[in-house]
Parts: sequence; C-alpha cells; structure tokens
Amino acid sequence: MPGKMSLDEIHAFLDSRPGWIALSTISRSGHPHTVPIGYFRLGEKIYMGCRKGTQKTKNIERNPNVSVMLESGSTMQDIKGVCIQGTGRVITDPAEVLPLRREAMRRRGVPEDQLPTEAGPETAYIEVTPVKYISWDYSKA
Repeated sequence: MPGKMSLDEIHAFLDSRPGWIALSTISRSGHPHTVPIGYFRLGEKIYMGCRKGTQKTKNIERNPNVSVMLESGSTMQDIKGVCIQGTGRVITDPAEVLPLRREAMRRRGVPEDQLPTEAGPETAYIEVTPVKYISWDYSKA
C-alpha cells in the first residue's frame, strides 16, 4: 500500500508540477466529463482558466461537485499523486477574473509590465474549493 502525503506535501506537490491537471465534472446525463486543464494554487483553492460557456463550465453551473487529479512518476517507487474532491465555482466577473488572469500569467513568467489590464471578454476561471484530499506516494510504501 502506498503512503499518504500530508497537506503541506500535497501543496508542495501541486506547486512543483505546473502544467496540466485533470478536471472531472458531471455531465447532464450524470457521466463524468474529464479534461486536462492548466492550473495554479492560491491558498487551499485551485484555479483553472478557460473560456466562458465551455462544457466544463456548464457542468459546474449545473452541479458544482468536481474533482481534480494530478499524478507523477514512472516506476512504482516514484509514483505519487493527489485527487481533490471539491466544490467548483465558475468566475466570470471581470473584477475577479483580472487578478486571477494576471496571477496565472505571472506564474508563467510574464513580466509585470506585460501583464494584462483587462479580464478578456471570453475569459472565465474555475475555482475549486477542496472538500476531501486523497493522496498516494509509493516512495512511502
């Protein structure tokens, strides 16, 4: 059995793996809808930028139960990951979108003087508030 990560280890793992995370939402038919999406963490919450009106945003507006999953490793000894079950919220208000967009770009290395000054007309963010953490770390087995 793999070991579990502490909350601090989970946060460090999320922060060390910039790029893509798997987001699962629930479709109208009740089936999981899973997509890869860019993310970053602020405090306990996970944020993902996307376009307004996508299937994932429609699913969250209908049913806010979501999960995100991130895993790394290629051998049994170094596989680790986390699944976060939580509540999703679609953010479209420009006053909330702009600071998130600026933070996402800052984390990708965009210089301060080149950060956007507007939210963007089609930009939305998905905010995931964790309810439960499930983690695995085979190096702790």
